[in-house]
Amino acid sequence: MKLASLVRLAITAVVVVLAILIGHALWKHYMYSPWTRDGRVRAEVVRIAPDVAGLVTLVNVRDNQTVKKGDLLFVIDRARYLNAVAQAEANLAAAEAAARAAGASINAASAGANQTKANYDMLAAQSDRRQKLINNVISVEDRANAQAAANAARAAWQQSQASTKQAGAGQQQALAAVTQAQVELAAAQLNLDRTEVRAPVDGYVTNLDIRVGDYASTGTPRLALIDSHSYWIYGYFEETKLPTLRVGDKVDIRLLAGGARLTGTVESIARGITDADNPTGTDLLSDVNPTFNWVRLAQRVPVRVKIDTDHMPQGTVLAAGMTATLIVHPSQVR
Repeated sequence: MKLASLVRLAITAVVVVLAILIGHALWKHYMYSPWTRDGRVRAEVVRIAPDVAGLVTLVNVRDNQTVKKGDLLFVIDRARYLNAVAQAEANLAAAEAAARAAGASINAASAGANQTKANYDMLAAQSDRRQKLINNVISVEDRANAQAAANAARAAWQQSQASTKQAGAGQQQALAAVTQAQVELAAAQLNLDRTEVRAPVDGYVTNLDIRVGDYASTGTPRLALIDSHSYWIYGYFEETKLPTLRVGDKVDIRLLAGGARLTGTVESIARGITDADNPTGTDLLSDVNPTFNWVRLAQRVPVRVKIDTDHMPQGTVLAAGMTATLIVHPSQVR
């Protein structure tokens, strides 16, 4: 009877010790092991907005459709922008004609300047010869007339030089007008090209909010495009588990939707979260909460996990907003 009591006591003690050990292991696993059930699938979302305004004449996609980079999404009415291109081309042609006319004016002014220079040289030399004659070979009046003719020729030459410079300035102004017309034509052509809104990345059309006949305003998003190559997971880990996490650690990903298990890598750890209990006041001073909760819950810090898409099974459906469980396998080398 005494032996049986000892056996029962020993069994009870063993069960109690095992329960304590198991409870302690579960507590450590729950509190300190690097895992979380609060994982959210995220993706880069491109908000597609037209760069020009006008009536929508064509919608080439459906909601939730898969598109490739460069695929046509929708088209803005092109008539107004075609007219703008035609007007810019006409302005450029006119500016180029004006520049050619300015070039011709320079050539004419240069030829006139050369002619007046030759005439001045001739009259100046003639006047110089007559001034050097002696013994009253010619009269004083003839000498004065020769000097006056040379001075007039010199003034005409200087005026031709000024006209040449003025023609050069006119040509520079005409060339600047050509450059301006070229820029305006490029802008008009760019606006025409932007009437065709195309996908900037591979992805999935989401929340399509545009129909033929709608008026699309510049800069107003009309659909969302989820980049199919940008999926990642944000795991919100308790602060007590952060000491065991390192960038590069391997991660097991278990989607709540089930299916194949994915793998990933810790890509980065957030370095700050909002302090909800002590926000900043309107005067930029700390608004300290006068009460304090003795039972404090561990804060959750976002950890970005890169999904290993190279080994992701075919047919796996990922949608931004899905939930997942993340189990991190800490590296042995620290």
